[in-house]
Amino acid sequence: MMEKIKVSCVQFSYKPISNYKDFEKNVEKLIEQAKGSHFVVFPETFTLELQYIIPNHDLSKISDFTEKYISLFTNLSQKYYQYIIAGTHLVKENDKEYNISHLFCPDGNIFKHRKTHLFPLELQMGVVPGDTLEIFETEFGKIGISICYEMEFPEAVRILTLKGAEIIFCPSYTVGEHGFWRVRHCCQARAIENQIYVIHSCMVGSAPLGGLEGYGKSSILSPCELPWNPNGIIVEAEANKEMIISSELDIKLLHKKRNRSAAPTLKDRRPEIYNL
Repeated sequence: MMEKIKVSCVQFSYKPISNYKDFEKNVEKLIEQAKGSHFVVFPETFTLELQYIIPNHDLSKISDFTEKYISLFTNLSQKYYQYIIAGTHLVKENDKEYNISHLFCPDGNIFKHRKTHLFPLELQMGVVPGDTLEIFETEFGKIGISICYEMEFPEAVRILTLKGAEIIFCPSYTVGEHGFWRVRHCCQARAIENQIYVIHSCMVGSAPLGGLEGYGKSSILSPCELPWNPNGIIVEAEANKEMIISSELDIKLLHKKRNRSAAPTLKDRRPEIYNL
């Protein structure tokens, strides 16, 4: 495990596209901007941009692009030698549709996390929840993935932390400011209470279908401790603008603070009194 790793967070904006190549080219352009980072994360269901090339913007057809999506990110991960958390993508498996985040590894391995806590709109769309909380061991550290609404459930991230996660990647898609701030405040809370880094990647812009406009301001967050910034924000994107933010994260410092800090919340847990 490296002591310091570099992460990049993509804030992805809807854009009118004419064909799949347009989508592909823009994705690689963004990856190119994140060159040199060990990890790159995209937002939740950013592949919904493909609605532009689907007749009548039919959301049920997004999963038809799964093979192309997997091929694209498998190649990019190997080409740039990066771990890519490729946002999430709606995938049909055994006649069920899941909201899945794929972790693409430079060695060609692909790992999946199926979103476990679904927002009411997803349930209305017929999406099915997953039921496992996994951490992934990489050559640069242990990571977890918590997709948007999952961040609003402290137990989910606590379990990932207790399993060893040092960084949680949060691909997110929120419609309107209220939704954004719910997830953002929860990301900050999870970073503080678990003494972890949280990378919050937002989907923004106007969707082809009205009522799905994304609002967000992506961020890379730390505990609220010295020597990090008092507000726990390492770096933050501009609201609603496609861009990349990056930072170097000190993993050794994180473990040091878990053992000795002004507020060692992870060490000071009292699980013996938490039973209902």
